[in-house]
Amino acid sequence: MSPAGNGSAASEPSADSQVAKIFEWRRGFNAMHLIDLGVRLGLFKTFADTPGATAAEAAKTLNLHPPYVETWCTTAYSFGLLEGGEDRAFRLAPFIDEILAKPGHPRYLGGYVHLGTEFATEDFRYSMEAFRSGKPVPFQGRSDGFAAAVAEGTAGLQFLSARKLLPELPGLKARLDAGGTVLEVGCGAGRHLLQLARAFPEARCIGVDIDPTGMKQARAAIDNAGLGGRIELVAGEVGSAVAEGSVDAVVMIEVLHEIAPDIRQAVIDGCGRALGPDGWLLIIDETYPSTLAQSRERDYLFPVQTGFEELTWGNVLPTREEQDTLLQHAGFKAEVGRSVIGEGFTVLTAQK
Repeated sequence: MSPAGNGSAASEPSADSQVAKIFEWRRGFNAMHLIDLGVRLGLFKTFADTPGATAAEAAKTLNLHPPYVETWCTTAYSFGLLEGGEDRAFRLAPFIDEILAKPGHPRYLGGYVHLGTEFATEDFRYSMEAFRSGKPVPFQGRSDGFAAAVAEGTAGLQFLSARKLLPELPGLKARLDAGGTVLEVGCGAGRHLLQLARAFPEARCIGVDIDPTGMKQARAAIDNAGLGGRIELVAGEVGSAVAEGSVDAVVMIEVLHEIAPDIRQAVIDGCGRALGPDGWLLIIDETYPSTLAQSRERDYLFPVQTGFEELTWGNVLPTREEQDTLLQHAGFKAEVGRSVIGEGFTVLTAQK
C-alpha cells in the first residue's frame, strides 16, 4: 500500500504548507504591531466607548489621519478584532474590550503586547551580538516603561493569585483575615501587593525585590493608595526581608525562571525558612519541556516561546524535574499541587 493509501501522507508537510506557516507567522508579527498601535492611539477604547463608529468618526475623535485609520480598521476586521458591515460601522469583537480596551481588567493584555513590540524588539536587535558573546542584558534596572509593562503584562495573574488561588489554599484565608502575613518575592512595581492588601484587609503584606526601578514604582503606587501602613517593601534578597518562620504565605509570580539557576535553590530555601508551620508557597511560573517531544505539546508552547524571548535577559526556565527538586530540597511536603492555566502558566502550591 502506498503512503497515500494508509493516510500517512496527509500528516506530512508540503512545501506549500511550510510556506503558509511563514506567511501566517509574518501576519502575526503585523497583528502585534496593529494591536499596539490600537492601544497606544486609543482606537480600541474609542470603539469600546462608541460602538458603531466609522473609521472617519474614530479618526476625528482622536485627531488622526482618516485614511490611515480606515486601513487600520480594515486590517483589524481581517484579524477578527473588529466586527462591522458594508456600512463600515465598526465595533469591537467579543471580549476585545476586556482584553485590549480596559487596562484594569484581569484579562487585559495591552501590556503584554507592548512588551513584545517595544522591549522584546530591542532585545532581538541585540541577539546577533548576544549569540556570539553569550553576554545577557538583565531585565533589572531598565526603564520605568519596562517595569510598568512587565507589571501590566502579569496583571491577570496577580488578580488570579489574590482573588482565587490564595483564598482557596486550605486554612490560609482564615490566617490572613486574622492578621497574618503574606510575602511576595519579586514584587516588581507593587501592583500585586496592592491586590493582596485589598483582598486581605487585615493582613500584613511584604514585598522584596532587587530591581531598583520596580521598587521605586512600588513605593509610589503604595503611597498613592494610602497603604503604606500595611505594605512593607524590602530591597534585597528574601533572607533579609523577614524573620525565620514569620509569614503565613509566600507568593512568586513569573519570578522563579528569572532567578539565576546558581542561586535559585538558595531563594527557594529562603522562602521555606520564612514560612511558619503549615505556611503556603504559591508559585505561578512556566515549565520548560523536559524532552524535545514535549516542546510541541500545547502546555509547553508558551514556555518555549518565553525561553527564546527572554534568552538575552539571561533567564532560564526550569523543567518540572528542576521545580520538584527545588521544593524538595527546601523542605516542603511531598504533596505538591500542580496545574496549568491559561496559555501555559504552571501553578505550584506547596506547604511547609
